[in-house]
This record gives sequence, C-alpha cells and structure tokens, in this order.
Amino acid sequence: MERFKPRTPVVTAGLAACGLAVAVALSGCGAGQVSQMATQEPAVNGTTATVGPISLRNVHLRAAQSTDYVEPGGDAELLFVAVNGSPDVNDKLVSVTSDIGTVSISGDSSLPANGVLVVGEPDGQIAPLESAERADAVQAKVALSKPITNGLTYRFTFDFEKAGETTVAVPISAGEQPRREAAAEAGDTGGHH
Repeated sequence: MERFKPRTPVVTAGLAACGLAVAVALSGCGAGQVSQMATQEPAVNGTTATVGPISLRNVHLRAAQSTDYVEPGGDAELLFVAVNGSPDVNDKLVSVTSDIGTVSISGDSSLPANGVLVVGEPDGQIAPLESAERADAVQAKVALSKPITNGLTYRFTFDFEKAGETTVAVPISAGEQPRREAAAEAGDTGGHH
C-alpha cells in the first residue's frame, strides 16, 4: 500500500502568496494620508513662496481699512518671515518692489545660513520676537500709489542677493488690533462673561 504524502510545498507557497496579498492590501491603506498632509498649509494670514534655499512665509500686507479702499498716499506694512535653508551660504534681501507703491525697508535685511529674517511684528504676537526687540528690527512700509482693498492680492517681487527673485501674490490683513478695539467698543467680550 502506498502512503499518502502531503504536498507541503504547494500549501506553503499558497499561504505565502495569500500573506503577500494581505500585506500589499494593508500597505495601501495609509498612502492617501501622507499625500494629503503634504499639501496642507498653516492657518496664517499670508502666502508662501520659495526661491532657491529661501522660503518666504506668511507674506501679507497690514492696512486698516475703514472704507471700500485704502487710498493712495497712505502707508501699509509688509510683513513676512524669510528662512534661509542653506547650511553654509549667507544671503541678503536686496529689495522688494510692487506696482501699488514704493517699498522701503529699514533695518538689517541680512539672512544668515540656516537663519531667519522676521520683517514686521506678526498679528497676535503677545511678546515681541527677539529681532523686534532690537533697535535695528526690520520693517517694510509700502507708500501706496494705488488704492488697495481686502479680498484682492497684489504682486510683490522679492530680490535676494544670491537666491535671486520671486514674485508673490500678497493679500491684505486688517490686523488683530483694529478688530479687537472695535469688538471692545461694541461690548463684545469674545464669549467670556
């Protein structure tokens, strides 16, 4: 009588193939989450841009608007943060230009390797940033030659000594202070009684 011999290689190969199929199916479950996170932006007033190793963050204008437009002849603040991602090359913001007015920059606009340049004091900043405490804090003012309004963006070109130029569509933010003062005058305590 001949003995029954199980075919273990076939069973083992079948189990391996089934295990591989399960592993492939499960590895696809998290794929969409990674790509979704990669495109999310922070909840800030401004826009972002990159030129070479320089990243511009939270670029926006701050202008108090009480009528339909902020009229020519007034000033608006240009606020942003520039981050130099180069580990060994220093850079410098040479100029910022726009067709809505002349941009003047005061203070040291150098951007050291792996450094940060903060221009203006961000909205909602409780304590001044280290750079804002110094007498040479960097400020950018736009002497408006054209009317501007909330809800639109305006083109600004940033020129860095080594990284080059980039043009950014910049929105307007009315800023925190005018809204808080108006709410306080109206008796709104922001839900705190």
